[in-house]
Amino acid sequence: MKKTGTIYEAIGGFETIDILVTAFYKRVGNHPKLIPIFPEDLTETARKQRLFLTQFFGGPRWYIEDRGHPMMRRRHLPFEITPERRDAWLECMNAALNEAAIEEPYRTAIFEKLTMTAHHMMNTPDK
Repeated sequence: MKKTGTIYEAIGGFETIDILVTAFYKRVGNHPKLIPIFPEDLTETARKQRLFLTQFFGGPRWYIEDRGHPMMRRRHLPFEITPERRDAWLECMNAALNEAAIEEPYRTAIFEKLTMTAHHMMNTPDK
């Protein structure tokens, strides 16, 4: 049975998630503040992000099936996530949301959820 009324469905499902993640990592891979904490090859990172965002926005639970419980903060602890890097990440996501042409009210809802998540991931003060 298909879930209805999710952000995932409203924005066009996996096709839109794929466009968003592709647009996002194109920026991350070129952002001087983010390059140090991301691998050079972003293929696997982007694959996991597609699974996560699909589940996070109400789609199939592919992330849990593939990786287990998200435990996002714990998974990000090995990386120095400063307020400056949080802001850079959100800047890349904001631009990716624009490029993916996600319409309101979903664009704002997505950005607000991801902003809360980004705040939660911070684990290192700015130097």
